[in-house]
Amino acid sequence: MRILIAEDDRVTAKILTSLLTSWGHEPTVSYDGESALQMILSQQTPYLALLDWMLPGMDGPEVCRRMRASELSTPGYVILLTSKSGQADLVEGLDAGADEYLVKPIDPVELRARLNAGARILDLQTRLADQVRELEAALGNIRHLTGLLPICAYCKSIRDDSNYWHRVEEYVSEHADVKFSHGICPKCLPRATQEMAGEVQK
Repeated sequence: MRILIAEDDRVTAKILTSLLTSWGHEPTVSYDGESALQMILSQQTPYLALLDWMLPGMDGPEVCRRMRASELSTPGYVILLTSKSGQADLVEGLDAGADEYLVKPIDPVELRARLNAGARILDLQTRLADQVRELEAALGNIRHLTGLLPICAYCKSIRDDSNYWHRVEEYVSEHADVKFSHGICPKCLPRATQEMAGEVQK
């Protein structure tokens, strides 16, 4: 998985890069908040980001706020990294839009578990987004009949916008994705039987 590391401490960034690479991920490093935000906004696929709280130019929570405000079509999963451990800091980070919060020094075992959890959530989000797009496409292909339809009270023909009259099944077939199967309802069956018997006698 492609993972963004936003960390201004180059030693920490190198350690994280080595860990993620050994776990089979593809890390990319940013050393300030502005470049981290630009990299996040330019992603075409779901991503996972490790954001240090204290970044030059723009801190981690601000990066989260701007990222969430951008309403990305493929929202990512963000883990804030910080030495702050107070409850108020935790709430601030989550309110800014972070999904997880890890306190430094980072425990590799915990980090790997959080990354795996994030990957599962991203996979679910991706599959859900695909299903939504498929549903929207299907709904877009459905044609609807709406409005007032002028219909003859005797022969039941329908008049179109050009003042031409059509049989009901012809008109509906042209304006909706349906096909007709003709039959005789119980109410009309006796009359239809009599008429057919009369035709046979002729």
